[in-house]
Amino acid sequence: MGKGGQDYGKAEIVSPKPSDREVFPAWAKQISECEKHYQVNKISGLGSEDVERWRKIYGFNELEKHEGQSIWSLVIEQFNDTLVRILLVAAVISFVLAWYDGDEGGEMEITAFVEPLVIFLILIVNAIVGVWQESNAEKALEALKEIQSEHATVIRDGKKLHNLPAKELVPGDIVELRVGDKIPADMRVLELISSTLRVEQGSLTGESEAVNKTNKAVQEDADIQGKRCMVFAGTTVVNGNCICLVTQTGMETEIGKVHEQIHEASQSEEDTPLKKKLNEFGEMLTMIIGVICAVVWLINVKYFLTWEYVDGWPRNFRFSFEKCTYYFEIAVALAVAAIPEGLPAVITTCLALGTREMAKKNALVRKLPSVETLGCTTVICSDKTGTLTTNQMAVAKLVAMGSDADRLRTFKVDGTTYNPYDGKIHDWPMGGMDDNLLMIAKIAAVCNDAGIAQSEHKYVATGMPTEAALKVLVEKMGPPEGSNHGGSTRRSDLLRCCQLWNEYEHRIATLEFDHDRKSMGVIVNSQSGKNSLLVKGAVENLLERSTKFQLLDGSVGLLDKNSRKLILDALQEMSTGALRCLGFAYKDELRDFETYDGNEDHPAHELLLDPSNYLSIESDLIFVGLVGLRDPPRQEVYQAIEDCRAAGIRVMVITGDNKNTAEAICREIGVFGPNEDINLKSIAGKQFMQLHDQKAHLRQTGGLLFSRAEPRHKQEIVRLLKEDGEVVAMTGDGVNDAPALKLADIGIAMGIAGTEVAKEASDMVLADDNFSTIVAAVGEGRSIYNNMKAFIRYMISSNMGEVASIFLTAALGIPEGLIPVQLLWVNLVTDGPPATALGFNPPDKDIMKKPPRRSDDSLINAWILFRYLVIGMYVGIATVGIFIIWYTHGSFLGIDLSGDGHSLVTYSQLSNWGQCSSWKNFTASSFTAGSQVISFENPCDYFHGGKVKAMTLSLSVLVAIEMFNSLNALSEDGSLLTMPPWVNPWLLLAMSVSFGLHFLILYVPFLAGVFGIVPLSFNEWLLVLVVALPVILIDEILKFVGRCTSGSRAPSRRTIKPKSE
Repeated sequence: MGKGGQDYGKAEIVSPKPSDREVFPAWAKQISECEKHYQVNKISGLGSEDVERWRKIYGFNELEKHEGQSIWSLVIEQFNDTLVRILLVAAVISFVLAWYDGDEGGEMEITAFVEPLVIFLILIVNAIVGVWQESNAEKALEALKEIQSEHATVIRDGKKLHNLPAKELVPGDIVELRVGDKIPADMRVLELISSTLRVEQGSLTGESEAVNKTNKAVQEDADIQGKRCMVFAGTTVVNGNCICLVTQTGMETEIGKVHEQIHEASQSEEDTPLKKKLNEFGEMLTMIIGVICAVVWLINVKYFLTWEYVDGWPRNFRFSFEKCTYYFEIAVALAVAAIPEGLPAVITTCLALGTREMAKKNALVRKLPSVETLGCTTVICSDKTGTLTTNQMAVAKLVAMGSDADRLRTFKVDGTTYNPYDGKIHDWPMGGMDDNLLMIAKIAAVCNDAGIAQSEHKYVATGMPTEAALKVLVEKMGPPEGSNHGGSTRRSDLLRCCQLWNEYEHRIATLEFDHDRKSMGVIVNSQSGKNSLLVKGAVENLLERSTKFQLLDGSVGLLDKNSRKLILDALQEMSTGALRCLGFAYKDELRDFETYDGNEDHPAHELLLDPSNYLSIESDLIFVGLVGLRDPPRQEVYQAIEDCRAAGIRVMVITGDNKNTAEAICREIGVFGPNEDINLKSIAGKQFMQLHDQKAHLRQTGGLLFSRAEPRHKQEIVRLLKEDGEVVAMTGDGVNDAPALKLADIGIAMGIAGTEVAKEASDMVLADDNFSTIVAAVGEGRSIYNNMKAFIRYMISSNMGEVASIFLTAALGIPEGLIPVQLLWVNLVTDGPPATALGFNPPDKDIMKKPPRRSDDSLINAWILFRYLVIGMYVGIATVGIFIIWYTHGSFLGIDLSGDGHSLVTYSQLSNWGQCSSWKNFTASSFTAGSQVISFENPCDYFHGGKVKAMTLSLSVLVAIEMFNSLNALSEDGSLLTMPPWVNPWLLLAMSVSFGLHFLILYVPFLAGVFGIVPLSFNEWLLVLVVALPVILIDEILKFVGRCTSGSRAPSRRTIKPKSE
């Protein structure tokens, strides 16, 4: 508001924050008190001076613009990650060293710069993706502004101003509302111009249908649904017109409060469980890298720093900067080896593939990390209307009069949608309808303004949902007696029976519904030429105005005390079952309207112009029957709730609807048992807020229900659950749900019924608005997490092998076997396809039979860490071992390696290669590598440029071992005999791609030059496979030990401890 005023261009307007002002409870005050408080008269409205005075106090009627993060702060935030920071440091050091070595020129310079540039490229892409995701966060607030009204019809200075910009409204303004208007501010209804005023405010309050408004005051402590004399900004008038008084504007409106709550919720967004674990892993990695680098330097300090002892003291220190730089490069190589650079890319790819799978199941994921978070959901807080139910009213029971005064007939009606062909009426008379049923069908069809339309394979209602449900009932009842269309059922003509009734009974006048008499009537002229009145409405009200009732055969009896009680008992039974009941009645003797034909000149027409006459017209009625309607639960929800229970997920229903209706639905769908005592489990939102120990209430086992819930109640429930260590998924469709959606770990919006505000605040959108889709998505999320765990472990175990290789190289003092650019290639490109393919592992069959994993479950437990240390040590021994074998052996395990003509050296010479220049008579002959001949002017170059073949063997062994190790990652403990490689054909394809990429850099000369490698012969490839294959056998043995000891190692599930505040 205040900010809006500053932007407007006139004098600066500074207004106190809404919380600083005392709210005037206009809803609890009489109209005269409201006019007095705002110093206004509803006839003339505010004067110009009054408008300026109020504006200085309240500012403009617009929502605040919260300053979002600047683009630079978002970019910097992307580097607030341990793994990213380690990569950044490694890249900077690599760049400096490459620059230092650049004086040598040529290919070496290109090779040196590849590594830092690739790392910088990874970081830039990572930052771009992160900034793009973050910038979407503020869209919910922008969407909220879209639902605000832009113009209003206002009375000021005694004149009516049409299309006044809504932002210029101030408290005290008199506004006229008409059908279809979007309400521009929170307002007190002063006067109804029409007989009724109905407002669609479900998106703000959660109510399932439009509500009637009045100008009568209500209790001061009424909840938002109970403020019947108030209309709220952003909602829509669906029927009637009225005069209102503006009471709240801008941020003080209900929608303004939602805006503030969304902003607050967006400030408290937390990292996903996986991101927290990866950050913890990054911190551990930093420590490990630091320790290993320090150890490597300590082991090799003798090579670049020497001294002599004189008189027991070290003297004559000699420092070799060149060798110091060399071992510094080894430390950088260690950092590159230890960090799984490809991990962010693989995680993003796996999550993106997961979103595609979820989209097939009608769950559209807006934020990638949500896929993983879904997997550890422990509580689903679900809205009722439209999620657990169809949000389509349907008749569930029809009660007709019997053959005598002491008997009623009850028919159960199937169907949960507006599809006339969905379901049937049980025990329906075979020989056609009797007179009583025909009269019910006639009233339901003709005293009705709704319609049904087919849209994209769905049936939608036009008009009031209850009336649409009655038309569907008429279609199920069948055509009128004597119609010639009984046998033809044309699907193109949806409401065929209703159309026939409207042809037989021509409507000539309508007595509109109003809140006082709670009924609607129509005067019709039948084909016989006789006029009659058809009425539908609240059963109690119709009974009060009825004197007779119609029996099965059409005869009429006197409505006495007993027959009244019989009908009221049926009504009580249906109401207890949470059915909304409507009664039907008619009247044949219309006196004043006997000859009325709709002509305005007819004397009776005057009576219809005044709604106060409707009550007397609708008297002396003949009662014919009643129906029970409801918003039925979706058929698949019961099984979904059962699946949640089996998966250890609690379901809490939070709805704006009334308690009885919500409880009946919750029993029917299985949230509560049929005979379960729910006194402590079902409470109103306001009651919950007054509880002394709210967390104790939320910790109850089984389902919970919160009825008449307001936005702040939903937010508080989500906040408390999160504080208690729960991972919360929250569903919602309205503006009122947006703050809770933003605050929840997973906000789930409805795709069909959801507002844009709810969708923008959510992490996931349900294309079919169906609760069972959430449960399917949770199962998919669990499967994705298991697969992510598999490839994270695979990549980490591979990196452990690389670290072991470099560490052994440094510890043994042999020449460097793997250079940073090769390690980067392995981590990013070669490991990438198998890691991504592990994301396609088939889900466990019992994935939704296990309890949710704890959000603090470790990615790598002690046993897994030990396993990967063993594997890592083997990788290190294999890569360094093959390097040593090439230099020191002419053959190994019967494989001849002497074909290239290279010189053999002793292990002692290899480990002391730095002293080569002091060796006497040392020579090194040239050797072949593919079509190349490697020769040396200086024999000592045999340990520099001459190591190119040994390096290629080391790199090839590393690649081959990591391919075979990906097969080990198919299952955490399962043998390859029980889970063979072909259960995931994508993995076999990925291994082929990775080997193909390795052959590419080996046999394309330019790439081989960049990576410092050469082609290998058949025998050399044979040696690579012999050295690499044992990794499968080693892990199979470790898995067998793991299976044998799993019982003793299994941790007992403990209760989740509350997070520290």
